[in-house]
Amino acid sequence: MSDYSRRKFLVTAGVSAASSLLLKGCLGNPPSATVAVTQVAAAAPLSAADTPETPKVKLGYIPIVESAAIIIAQTKGFFAKYGMTEVEVAKQANWASARDNVTIGSAGGGIDGGQWQMPMPHLISEGILTNGRKVPMYVLAQLNTQGNGIAIANTHAGKGFGLDISSAADYIKGFPSTQGRKFKAAHTFPNVNQDFWIRYWFAAGGVDPDTDIDLLAVPPAETVQGMRNGTMDAFSTGDPWPYRIVADDVGFMAGLTHEMWAFHPEEYLALRADWVDANPKATKALLKGLMEAQQWCDNPDNRAELVQITSGRNYFNIPPEILTPPYKGQYTMGDGKADVNDINAGPLYWKDPKGNVSYPYKSHDLWFLTESMRWGFHKDQLTDFDTVRRIVDSVNREDLWREAATEAGFTADIPADTSRGVETFFDGIKFDPANPEAYLNSLQIKRV
Repeated sequence: MSDYSRRKFLVTAGVSAASSLLLKGCLGNPPSATVAVTQVAAAAPLSAADTPETPKVKLGYIPIVESAAIIIAQTKGFFAKYGMTEVEVAKQANWASARDNVTIGSAGGGIDGGQWQMPMPHLISEGILTNGRKVPMYVLAQLNTQGNGIAIANTHAGKGFGLDISSAADYIKGFPSTQGRKFKAAHTFPNVNQDFWIRYWFAAGGVDPDTDIDLLAVPPAETVQGMRNGTMDAFSTGDPWPYRIVADDVGFMAGLTHEMWAFHPEEYLALRADWVDANPKATKALLKGLMEAQQWCDNPDNRAELVQITSGRNYFNIPPEILTPPYKGQYTMGDGKADVNDINAGPLYWKDPKGNVSYPYKSHDLWFLTESMRWGFHKDQLTDFDTVRRIVDSVNREDLWREAATEAGFTADIPADTSRGVETFFDGIKFDPANPEAYLNSLQIKRV
């Protein structure tokens, strides 16, 4: 047997072993059953120069569609194809747990990185989310676009809750006098993606999310129960929750984030900088496996298997029929709105009509931190745009993404620039990465 044949056999065999032994929750989560691996990716010929420094890494994930490519890269053998045969994917109880676990690292029983809302990696790097303890991190890839929405409790049907809520603004602001409390809305973690989506939506309709309503961070299950019993009014969340809320007749969708900002940046793969610095070849191997998984996820012929794998009880633990429609771009909106039926309106992982999804544009990092400045988040640390750009440059490692894509032969899909250019939101507001100050100046409701 040649060296390559022997290596190919060992790596391919390692996929099954890794799939059997490592697809478990950890860090306080109960062990879960294994998922059958089908059509395992063929092992790539690894030269000495490409062989990872280590085949091991621990990646945390949250059971929502943003994590799908990480799960697929593990279960389908794409990580193992490039020599990462001992990748452990660890379900995190919530975003706070993920933050705490990456702070202690895998050596302390935590994780090396994984899936993140933005700009969590930047804030962790600066010690902003970790009580002053700086844990440098690198953003390596975007995991997906879209797959989020704003859900409204059924009690508010017919009150003007759509993308434009200007006609419902007085209704919302009048809650203290009519209901004895403020209108209550929720997201899953403060100062990141889903907080930003609902804040932008409220502010675009003339509702100040800091003064006119109560905006809280609440776990999804508790939020949905609150919508069911009348104590929660709105929820910014990711699939499968938007579809589930409508399917369970708990509420309706005011809008999808696809409608708010088509093909927007969503969640990202980021790892501790010390792990990446010690394992640059392993980092690129991870990226290559992730890239192949993202391409696999975007193939419509694979969506049924994607649903089968991710809906299982050791991952999302939901009925497949709840996950299937979003992966077809099919959303029942409710409240008299037309249903959405467009695969480009749902979660995408590798490419969208604007270009590459996986590539981590620095311009998108800049928007997340600019939006942080807009709302006065961490203003003692995010003091000016020079500081913000320094943070972006230190955390965003798009150079590693480019190297991995080039080595894997995905050169046709490498963007020409670190900026995707001017972004336009549903209310006509534009964000020009070359002039973020103009974006802030154009906004009516803000804390700066």
